[in-house]
Amino acid sequence: MGRGSQQMEDQEYNFDPLKLSQALMFSAMKTQNALQPFDLTNTPDSLINAEDMRETFQKALEKLSTQPDKIVSASQDYLKGTFQLWQNSLNVLIGQKETIDEVIDGNASDNRFKDEMWYQNPFFGYARQSYLLWDRWIKDLTNNLEDLDPKTAQKIKFYTRQFTDSLSPSNFPWSNPKAVLKTIDSKGMNLIQGINNLLRDFEYDKKQLKIKMVDHEAFRLGENIAATPGKVIFQNDLIQLIQYTPVTSTVFKTPILLIPPCINKFYIYDLRTDNSFVKWLLDRGHTVFMISWINPDERLSKKTFEDYVFEGVGSAIETILEITGVKKVNAVGFCIGGNILGSYAAYMADEKNNPLASTTYLATLFDFQNPGDLGVFIDEKQLEQLEKKVSQKGYLEGQILAQTFNLLRANDLIWWFVINNYFLGEEPTAFDLLYWNSDSTNLPSKMFIYYLKEMFLKNNLIRPNGLKLKEKFLDLRKIKTPTFLFNTKDDHIAPWACGYAATQVLQGPIKFVLGGSGHIAGVFNPPTVNKYGYWTCDKLADTAEKWFSSAIQNQGSWWPEWAEWIEQYAGPKTKAYAIGSTKHPALENAPGSYVKIGQYQQKAKFKT
Repeated sequence: MGRGSQQMEDQEYNFDPLKLSQALMFSAMKTQNALQPFDLTNTPDSLINAEDMRETFQKALEKLSTQPDKIVSASQDYLKGTFQLWQNSLNVLIGQKETIDEVIDGNASDNRFKDEMWYQNPFFGYARQSYLLWDRWIKDLTNNLEDLDPKTAQKIKFYTRQFTDSLSPSNFPWSNPKAVLKTIDSKGMNLIQGINNLLRDFEYDKKQLKIKMVDHEAFRLGENIAATPGKVIFQNDLIQLIQYTPVTSTVFKTPILLIPPCINKFYIYDLRTDNSFVKWLLDRGHTVFMISWINPDERLSKKTFEDYVFEGVGSAIETILEITGVKKVNAVGFCIGGNILGSYAAYMADEKNNPLASTTYLATLFDFQNPGDLGVFIDEKQLEQLEKKVSQKGYLEGQILAQTFNLLRANDLIWWFVINNYFLGEEPTAFDLLYWNSDSTNLPSKMFIYYLKEMFLKNNLIRPNGLKLKEKFLDLRKIKTPTFLFNTKDDHIAPWACGYAATQVLQGPIKFVLGGSGHIAGVFNPPTVNKYGYWTCDKLADTAEKWFSSAIQNQGSWWPEWAEWIEQYAGPKTKAYAIGSTKHPALENAPGSYVKIGQYQQKAKFKT
């Protein structure tokens, strides 16, 4: 027997009936109160369309019924593996072996089955292997069906993964070894606490279950997160513009504008002191400005993507030029912030007074033809239904997009928290990245639908003259501004090849760098952490795969690589700029009021 099995045998089952019954009664009372206003038919919102999912599975079954050889082949493999697993389990039961031999190779990076008891304990070993055999059988049946269009095939693969992942033995308290041992160790109190955690999450929204992913109380904006000193020196309907207080007596002449995604708050650039990109730039002698997007409600329902480009980025740049007296800025856009920046750069490309000295795009999609699993939610029929839904309200709720992104990595961003919060009875940790990730913002209905239609559905950003802003067609091929492109290898939101595609259309000096890890952690990876690494290759190939085959892997953070690049366009050193100007005086301290409108700061005022 393994360590876990012996531990289970050695435990004493000295439950305190009175203590347990009191806890159960208390939980029962809370359950009754919590569920009264709760609609049990209402599932957490996401972009998943139930009708589309049913139609997709129906198409899969129809195609599968015409391919009996696929059913036979997959079923033979499944039955063969299952029979061998029974044989191996029998060897353990009769005492010939202590653990069940492996009949299926698992994924070494699968965090669901990291615990040693999945391998040392016969019960959990059987549960794990039987599930993996079934999971492989289902996917063998549904993946690579013949005569399916690529879009439908992608949907089948995605929905099938959601289905099989949900039935993993790790997602049930009686077949998860950590949950079983915790129940024995705590004499069942973990399950009582788990029930209380579940009720707390019910009560948070009153309409649907929202799993708590992070200790919300651990962070306070302006104190231990988004705490870099600065002033709001401009605001309009869409943005507040923050100018950060310089920490060096001299600075590079050309300032930097940071553009966050408008679906989350700006402070991804300014987390804790030791991993704040803003502070790191200030320490290196840069003048830093930040866009803080408003969290819109129905009053801003008519705001368009064009407004985000010009009222947002355009207004910010005009203000920076007035305050500093310079003629150009270095602009950095992350995710959809990069799409807004790219659209602005394309519009200004042939203008006489182009104010962009350089552009940097972080985890940004340029070619939307194959945008990964996000493409599952976007086709003409689904968009038509979604447009009707968001138009009625005037905006898309930020939590819908947040839940959709979580579904792309459901095992890590949904099921892990189900296990931790409800089975183990633990509280989420104080993790700044998850705090930011959960603090999402709404999007005006017109802006959101335009973005999905023109970029995801029609792929018009990269198509010459595909987008039109202010009566002007955009063409990325006209952009000659020096550009730094950074994507991450394991990005589940913006596949890196879709970002690399910009190297084939932009005309200015281009540097492409590929980071390790994913969409957030791989980007905001400070040098002090020394994690993940990154790949570089100065010669740009015609495909992402060819570029990667020649790239060199480097250790540590990509930030110093970018810092060396950006200094080419930062200009000479000059006396540090004063905060604001006569025309644009300081309005309030950073982080400002717009960032406080939302999930965690419900009492903040909506200022326009």
